[in-house]
This record gives sequence, structure tokens and C-alpha cells, in this order.
Amino acid sequence: AALLSPHCNDAAVEEAADLALRQINADREEGYVLSLYRVVSAREQPQEITGSVFYLILDVVDTECHVLSKKLWKNCNHRPAHSTVYGQCKAIIYINQARNIAHLNTYECTLQPVPHRYIWSVCPDCPADDSPTKSEYLEAAAQSLAKFNAESEQTHYFSVLNVTRASMQWVIGPAYFVEFLIQETSCSKNE
Repeated sequence: AALLSPHCNDAAVEEAADLALRQINADREEGYVLSLYRVVSAREQPQEITGSVFYLILDVVDTECHVLSKKLWKNCNHRPAHSTVYGQCKAIIYINQARNIAHLNTYECTLQPVPHRYIWSVCPDCPADDSPTKSEYLEAAAQSLAKFNAESEQTHYFSVLNVTRASMQWVIGPAYFVEFLIQETSCSKNE
């Protein structure tokens, strides 16, 4: 079958990009839900009987929703420019609308944070992303969770599973910003 080059803003291409990104996000186990920034390239290969295979190149940015939340990318807020991770996903997806089938054959995403030098040239006082495994960020997460455990009405204590994102900003002293995953423990607050 011939390989067609539909416009990137064609309704079928936009639907293919949405379905591909939904399946990419559902497959990922770490990081944050990716959102579509734009369709860079789209090729369509109609199949003999029904449906089409789409070859897509998508520019993406991460959102504030962790992939474990299982939220759809359209329901997640974009991050501020200084803390965005951006990249590109190449995806091959088969779509058969008559049978309501969308199968992501393969995908590959390459992601990277916005370079610090660019951020500091635009916003010198913005927090700078850092390694979430540093002790100061682990301590900040532990302190924050301790406050949550003390104030919440949950029946069990929670513990830090891992710190997923961290940054620091110098105000009067260092200010640490952490995003982390928590898990419920078997330790009851009543005991």
C-alpha cells in the first residue's frame, strides 16, 4: 500500500497521536505523564481491508501527573518552563476505527530537561532541577511526610517510596522542593 503524507493537523493524525500518547503513557512505569506539544511528522499506510498504520514523530513535554496516577495526558497540567522535561517520541500505531482497535506496535521516546544555562538566562532566580537522590532532598521529603502523617486522619502511617523530582532555590537560605511517591505501611496510628 502507498505511504500517504497527511497534514499534521488532520483529524485522523490528531486522533492517532492522542491514542499513541495514551498507550505510551500507560506503558511507562517511571516519570511523569507526557503531553503532546505538536505532531512533527505523520505518515499513513492504509491497510488492504480496513484501518491504517500511522508512523508518527511527536514533540512532547512532561506534566505534573506521575505515570502511576494513570491520568490521561489531556487531564494533566503542564509544568512551568523552567522545570519542564521535553523530548520526542517516535511511534507506530495501527488504527481500525470500524472495529474500535488501536494497537501501538512500537515506540521510542528521548527526553531531556531544559538546559540550566537557558533557564538561568531567562529566569536567574528560578529553582534548578537537581538529583533527587541527594540527602537534602530525601530529608525534605521525610520531613514533609512526617507532617502529613501527624496531621492526616489516615488509619496507617505512610512512608516515602522514592523522590521523583527535586530542585533548590536560594531565597534567604536554601529552599528545597521535592516531589515524591508515598506508600501506605502496615503500621497503624492507633498502636
